[in-house]
Amino acid sequence: MKFLCQVWFETAEIMSLTEEEGRRLTQESIDNDNRLRDSGHIVVANALRAPETARTVRVRKGESTVTDGPFAEIKEHLGGFVLIEAKDMEEATRIAATFPVAKYGMIEVRAAYDIRFPNE
Repeated sequence: MKFLCQVWFETAEIMSLTEEEGRRLTQESIDNDNRLRDSGHIVVANALRAPETARTVRVRKGESTVTDGPFAEIKEHLGGFVLIEAKDMEEATRIAATFPVAKYGMIEVRAAYDIRFPNE
């Protein structure tokens, strides 16, 4: 089964890291990702740029609008995602608990599924 692990940072806490702490967290995350990749659990892992670099797209009545950054004031922000393979939710949450970035926010784990029609 595939599970999406959304990495949510507490914005103020992650922004308070020193440059050295940030480098250490990055290296710990790379090392953990490599270990999980070697064990066959990671499908893909990506970090995301800061929320203020984002664009929000909405389509209403056939018209699209694009705004800068997140739409609302946030105390937490989506900092990345990891798509993993695990036998069940229990294994997926055990894997998510190994993510070093969990010390600075939370990891939301959700089962993923393919939305293709059965006959395709």
